[in-house]
Amino acid sequence: MVSKSKEAEMKRINKELANIRSKFKGDKTLDGYQKKKYVCKLLFIFLLGHDIDFGHMEAVNLLSSNKYSEKQIGELASRYVTPRLIVCFRNPVHVSLALQCIANIGSKEMAEAFGHEIPKLLVSGDTMDVVKQSAALCLLRLFRTSQEIIPSGEWTSRIIHLLNDQHMGVVTAATSLIDSLVKKNPDEYKGCISLAVSRLSRPATRTYKTYTYYFVPAPWLSVKLLRLLQNYSPPEDPGVRGRLNECLETILNKAQEPPKSKKVQHSNAKNAVLFEAISLIIHNDTEPNLLVRACNQLGQFLSNRETNLRYLALESMCLLATSEFSHDAVKKHQEVVILSMKMEKDVSVRQQAVDLLYAMCDKSNAEEIVQEMLNYLETADYSIREEMVLKVAILAEKYATDYTWYVDVILNLIRIAGDYVSEEVWYRVIQIVINRDDVQGYAAKTVFEALQAPACHENMVKVGGYILGEFGNLIAGDQRSSPAVQFQLLHSKYHLCSPMTRALLLSTYIKFVNLFPEIKAHIQDVFKTHSNLRSADAELQQRASEYLQLSIIASTDVLATVLEEMPAFPERESSILAVLKKKKPGRVPDNEIKEGKSPVPTTNHQDESLPTTQVVNSANVSSTDLLGLSTPPSSQPTAPAAGGALLDMFGDVYPTGSPNNINNLPPAASSTHNSKKFVCKNNGVLFENDLIQIGVKSEFRQNLGRLGLFYGNKTSFSLQNFAPTISCPDSLVSKLNVQVKPVEPVLEAGAQIQQMINVECVEDFTDTPTMIITFIYNNVPQKLTVRLPLTVNKFFEPTEMNGESFFARWKNLGGNQQRSQRIFKAAQPMDLTAVRTKILGFGMQLLDGIDPNPDNFVCAGIIHTRTQQVGCLLRLEPNKQAQMYRLTVRSSKETVSQEVCELLMDQF
Repeated sequence: MVSKSKEAEMKRINKELANIRSKFKGDKTLDGYQKKKYVCKLLFIFLLGHDIDFGHMEAVNLLSSNKYSEKQIGELASRYVTPRLIVCFRNPVHVSLALQCIANIGSKEMAEAFGHEIPKLLVSGDTMDVVKQSAALCLLRLFRTSQEIIPSGEWTSRIIHLLNDQHMGVVTAATSLIDSLVKKNPDEYKGCISLAVSRLSRPATRTYKTYTYYFVPAPWLSVKLLRLLQNYSPPEDPGVRGRLNECLETILNKAQEPPKSKKVQHSNAKNAVLFEAISLIIHNDTEPNLLVRACNQLGQFLSNRETNLRYLALESMCLLATSEFSHDAVKKHQEVVILSMKMEKDVSVRQQAVDLLYAMCDKSNAEEIVQEMLNYLETADYSIREEMVLKVAILAEKYATDYTWYVDVILNLIRIAGDYVSEEVWYRVIQIVINRDDVQGYAAKTVFEALQAPACHENMVKVGGYILGEFGNLIAGDQRSSPAVQFQLLHSKYHLCSPMTRALLLSTYIKFVNLFPEIKAHIQDVFKTHSNLRSADAELQQRASEYLQLSIIASTDVLATVLEEMPAFPERESSILAVLKKKKPGRVPDNEIKEGKSPVPTTNHQDESLPTTQVVNSANVSSTDLLGLSTPPSSQPTAPAAGGALLDMFGDVYPTGSPNNINNLPPAASSTHNSKKFVCKNNGVLFENDLIQIGVKSEFRQNLGRLGLFYGNKTSFSLQNFAPTISCPDSLVSKLNVQVKPVEPVLEAGAQIQQMINVECVEDFTDTPTMIITFIYNNVPQKLTVRLPLTVNKFFEPTEMNGESFFARWKNLGGNQQRSQRIFKAAQPMDLTAVRTKILGFGMQLLDGIDPNPDNFVCAGIIHTRTQQVGCLLRLEPNKQAQMYRLTVRSSKETVSQEVCELLMDQF
């Protein structure tokens, strides 16, 4: 049936096409209406999907008709064919219609056909203004398609002089055209500078009624002229430069005037001109007065309610910070910019604040800015952490007067954001230490202390292994960092590291053989073990075997020669800066940092360098979950540790012990579990007994949270039917939404797996969920019950406020149902520093300088839930003599006041 219908359609179309063809060829008396009718039919047949191989000229001929309806059909038809349009109409409406048709098609063929006709139309003295405007825009469209269409020479000056036209529409369209032409050939169109300045001064002194937009004269033209002038350096003619500076001063002055309208269109137009003027001031970079005034004007926008204005102000100030004339003026706004970085809700504005801090940094404020960025890095949005790490590393090196400070900064970077520290960063700290004798002992001591932390990132192990392998002898005189202690500390991290890091540690061990002959036997045992492991990585096995033979065969002198200290690295261009510029091309100010090139150079020593390639398992690539939080790699068991030791995810090492000692042992025996300690911290060991260790790492953002639980098997047997489940009391089900990702049912001996839990706070709550873990160990069922570290304070957002706002809010929350107070004795001797640390970890904003008593602590925060936001204020008053505390909490909800009070009281 369909086939017959299709045949009938084709038959009808072919008959109609034959009829139209005969009419066009044989009937020369067709009037305009009949031509229009037949062209419409062809157009309809074409839209049905049939090819049309005739009728093109008839469509073009309709464009010359005096009737608008016929001309319109011709224009529509010409969109679907390749017309030979001729711009020779006298009626300006018809000419504009043809120009719009050409611009809409905008093909290369159109550009070649009309590239010589339209410029004539544009500069002709007989052409009407409305046609000139259309011609300029049409020519701009064709120029973007083919930049060869506009010939040079006589056309140049005539096009430039369109800026003097009396019609504002022509000037506006011509400015857009000239701006594009200038980018291709700036020298040829340099004459537009004086005309642009002259035209720019007119809107500032004369009102154009037709082109005034919400009391702002010709804002579109002003913006285009200011943008055009940014293609050139400052005018050489003193008179032109003076007029330009007067225009810019006028624009800055008008920005200070009270708004003439409360409508947003007025402020948008006014600010558009202002920001473009500031861009030109920054581009010229010759007038100190204008630069400082621009900086002060932008500084006012930093506290504006409009997010876009704050963003644009920060972006422009980044450029001002690179000018010697305005750098000091930008630095005056440092505190406001730091506050924007910490408190701004929009991540793009926070990122721009980080960029500005980086740009305004110099020797006078480097330590303060680097410290503020380090402090913020712990809570920074994941999308900007890697970039912040690079910037902190660059600033720390560029402005380091004491390289012990530089070492501290880089190690803090690794501690705070180890996952985001690229190889270039930790390579560089090694190069710095090797090149500077005065910092080598300090670096060895500092990295040794850092390796003792429970949560030790793998990048810290890399730095520690390299530095201790080179300079561990400088701290070996202290019994606390003796050769044996250094070796045991590093080897305790070995089994949780990647193959690349293990290779580096093996190189460190062979260095120890040369530095510390007294532990040579212990190191050789390690080499033997890893030489014989069949499951070991082939490269590691070969490296261990070669190092073992080297330690056995080579004499002391040969070892000392082969394993001598690394030579100093040559001074080269910054590789870290190159990485940063690659991430943000065109947006990173130049820094003159003379530094070595990464990766770590190799010598002919035994494999001192690190492998530069690494196989990545796609299952381990992080992603983003539905809560908008980055999700770590999926659960993968780590390799079992050799020698009866197991590393947890925090870098802790513990002996697994003999299976006979814990066979059929109840899990409650020899176990540790204290969920209260997580009220003021997010990471740590949640539970541990002789069978299993459970660690937790958590993060929270407003009413959303995510917990990563890490299960480590401490035994020599696999844990079968391993099943963690969440149990919530009835009172908690409607207040806390918990989503748990399943884990593998088998936890291999000495292995570790992780489980992700996503949490949403619907309402404030007082109870906590319970994790029930069941498994079979050595054919004996086991069951653990662990309370998850989820308390209402985890959903605090710190809130900054001044003293006046705090006390006004405190007074408003004075009702009996809004406050909760406890007076209690200190459980341990008072240490105000420790108290401060706990309060900061509790999640509220600590407000210094508000309470008249400097020993008192005053805080503010907002608890975020799905249903509401609950403001909360807190005051803790320690009495050292009586060893007592008075804790007062006030909030807009009674249950919140009581729960926050109880949670914090338990901490003291």
